[in-house]
Amino acid sequence: MAFDPERHRRRSIRLQEYDYSQAGAYLVTLCTHDRRNLLGEIGNGSMQLNRFGEIVQACWQDLPLRYPDMELDAFVVMPNHLHAIVLLPVGAIHELPLQNCRIQRRKMLLPKIVGYAKMNTAKRINQLRDAPGTPIWQRNYYEHVIRDEASLSNIRLYIAENPMRWADDEENPINISKRTGH
Repeated sequence: MAFDPERHRRRSIRLQEYDYSQAGAYLVTLCTHDRRNLLGEIGNGSMQLNRFGEIVQACWQDLPLRYPDMELDAFVVMPNHLHAIVLLPVGAIHELPLQNCRIQRRKMLLPKIVGYAKMNTAKRINQLRDAPGTPIWQRNYYEHVIRDEASLSNIRLYIAENPMRWADDEENPINISKRTGH
């Protein structure tokens, strides 16, 4: 079958007219490619990072050095994903005109931060395992605009307790295979 750009167009999960450089709090979830348990394992309700997980944690913690207009909040590296809250303070970056959303989105701060984190962690992990170009992350990522303090508190708690709930986590490959039958 020939490539048809209308049929094969990737569906964006982003809010169409939202400027992801706006001040606010954002929950970001990055999943590993094929949801492989690449970053460590859960033991006794806590995350035990392996070398790859340590790379992800270190790169995430260093993001404010590259992007001083952001603040890190709660985050956790899990066996096959990362949950993190990113804060963009008021005045962090000017709002962008959204006439051409597809082009402008690439200039927005949150996608830049996530893209940089994914690129650098993949490069470092692949150097360590001598596997250049091997996918580490899923192509897309999940983000949620956190709209109020109560939601922010709940998400912080969710992140803190995520390792303790791994057995029930929807990103746990055991639960994925139960849902999909694979």
